Amino acid sequence: MDAAGLKQKAEAWLRADPDPVTVAELQDVLARGDVADLADRFAGDLEFGTAGLRGVLGAGPNRMNRAVVRRTTAGLARYLKATIPDVTTRGVVVGRDGRRMSSELAEDTACVLAAEGIPAHVFPSMVPTPLVAFATLHLNAAAGIMVTASHNPPEYNGYKVYWENGAQIIPPHDKGIASFISKVEPANEVELLSPVEAHARALWRDVPDSLGEAYLDAILKLRVHGRGSDSLSIVYTAMHGLGGAWMEQAMERAGFSNFHVVSEQHQPDGAFPTVRFPNPEEPGAMDLSIATAERVKADLVLANDPDADRLAVMVRDGAGKLRMLTGNEVGVLLGHYVLVQGPTRRAKPHVVTTIVSSTQLGDIATQLGAAYDEVLTGFKWIANRALEREKAEGTQFVFGYEEALGYVVGGVTRDKDGIGPGLVFADLAAWCESRGKTVLGYLEEIQRRFGLYVSGQRNFTFPGAEGAQVIARIMEGFRRSPPTRVGELPVKTVKDYKKGEKLPPSNVFGFELDGGGRVTARPSGTEPKIKYYFELKETLGSGEPVEAARARAEARLLKLIDAFIALARERGQPEVGA
Repeated sequence: MDAAGLKQKAEAWLRADPDPVTVAELQDVLARGDVADLADRFAGDLEFGTAGLRGVLGAGPNRMNRAVVRRTTAGLARYLKATIPDVTTRGVVVGRDGRRMSSELAEDTACVLAAEGIPAHVFPSMVPTPLVAFATLHLNAAAGIMVTASHNPPEYNGYKVYWENGAQIIPPHDKGIASFISKVEPANEVELLSPVEAHARALWRDVPDSLGEAYLDAILKLRVHGRGSDSLSIVYTAMHGLGGAWMEQAMERAGFSNFHVVSEQHQPDGAFPTVRFPNPEEPGAMDLSIATAERVKADLVLANDPDADRLAVMVRDGAGKLRMLTGNEVGVLLGHYVLVQGPTRRAKPHVVTTIVSSTQLGDIATQLGAAYDEVLTGFKWIANRALEREKAEGTQFVFGYEEALGYVVGGVTRDKDGIGPGLVFADLAAWCESRGKTVLGYLEEIQRRFGLYVSGQRNFTFPGAEGAQVIARIMEGFRRSPPTRVGELPVKTVKDYKKGEKLPPSNVFGFELDGGGRVTARPSGTEPKIKYYFELKETLGSGEPVEAARARAEARLLKLIDAFIALARERGQPEVGA
C-alpha cells in the first residue's frame, strides 16, 4: 500500500479510536511521515486465534490497544450469546496481569461484557493466569478472559480466552469468534457500561477472596509426599510477575520453612527492570536466582514467568553445581512421580504430552499401564484431549506437559500452571530428601529403568514476507522429498501432520528414527521462525555412570542436529538465519 493509502487508513482509524493516548501516538506518526511505521501498524488486523490476541501495545489494528480489545470483547460476547444460551446467567471471568495497560484493557473488557448483558466476574487486583483458569471452572462461568502477554517483552500485551470447560479455545470457536469480531461496529460505537453502573446492575461482580483460598486448598491436595521440609532450601523467583504471593503462601502452608525469594524480582513490575525478556529459558534471566541460591546454599531453585503459568527448575548436581533441568526432564520427573508415588486410583490414570516433547513419558506410561496421548503443540490440545478420554473411556487425567516449561497436575486447572506444579516439585524434592536421594539421583533411577533420553532444539528466524516464503519452501521441500536417513540413523516413519491423521491438521512434520529417536519441524505460530526439535534414546551400560552415557548421547545428538540442518539447507534453508 502506498503512502496515500496508509494515510487514509490511519485517518479512518483515528476517527474511531476511543483512546486519546493512542490517538496522539498515531497523530505523531502521521506528523513525522513515518511510512514504514504506518505500514507495520496497518499491515492487517491483529489476528484472533486459539491463543486469543497478543501484540505490541500501540495505535493501529496490528497493535494491542483499547479499540482492538473493545471490538474483540463485543464480538466474543455476541458469539457467546449465540453459542451458550445461559451465558447471561453464568457470566465471564476477567483477570489481568501487571503489564502496562492491563488495568485499562481489563476494565474495558468488563464494561463491554456488562453492556452486552453478560455479568463480568472481575478480579479486583492483579492475578496469575492460573487463577483465571481455575475461576472459570470454580464459578461455572461461560468463559474466562485474561489480559496478559505471559513472558513476552514489556512492550507487549495480550488477551487470552478460556471456554466454559476451563480450557483454552480450540477450533471451531476461534474462527467463530473471529467472524463475529469482524462484524462489530467501529470501536467508538461499541457500547460500554461504566463500572459504577455495571456494579449497580450486578453486571460487574468482584471475585471474592474465597476463590483464592479455594485455589490454594486445591493445589495443596496435589502433593504426594505431603510432609514439607525444614531443611530443604528453596529459592524462588516471580520474574517481576504475579506468582510471588501465591507461591509464598503455598510453600508456607505446605511446611517448607527454608524458603527464599529473589527480592529484586519479587514484586510485580511490568517494566521487568532486571530482565529484557522475562522468560526463565532466556540467557541471563536466571542470573539473580543463581546468585541468591549460592548465597543461601539452596538445594532447589523454582522460577515462574510473569503470569506464573510456566515453571523452570534448577537442582544441584553431584559436584554441588546448580543445573537447569530441561522442560522434558521436569515433565518426566513429575509424570513418573505422580504415576508411581501418587494415590491408588479407581480409574485408569492418563498422561498427555505433545508431539515436540520427549517420548519418554509415553514409554513410562506404557510400562506402568497408564493411558497416554501425544497432541499438537499447545496446552489447549492437552486439556481437551484429557476431557475427551475422560468422557469416552472414564480415564483419570493426572498429568500433562509440554517441553516449553508448561505443566499441569490433576484437574485443578485445565491449562498450564506454574504454581501448583511448582509446589508438587518441591514435594518431590522433599520426598527425595527423605530417602537420602537427590532430585538428579531420582532422575537417574528413572533413566536406568526406562532409558536415557536427550533432546535439543534449533530455531531459525526469517522475518518478513520473504522469510515466510523461505519457511514455506523448507517445509514443502521436506514434504516433496523426505529423507530416508538422518546422518547415520535410518528413518523408520515419516509423519506429515498436515494430513490430519488422528490429530487436527497442522503444518508440522516428523521423522521417527531407528533406536528411539525423532526429529520434528514446525513453523512458529507467533514468530517468524522455523523450529526443529531433536531427541535420541541412549541405553546405559550395566554400572555405567549416567554422565558418561549422557556425554555419549549428547555427542550423537549434535551429529544428528548437524545432519538434519544440512538436509534443510538442501531443501531451501539459507545459510543465514538467527
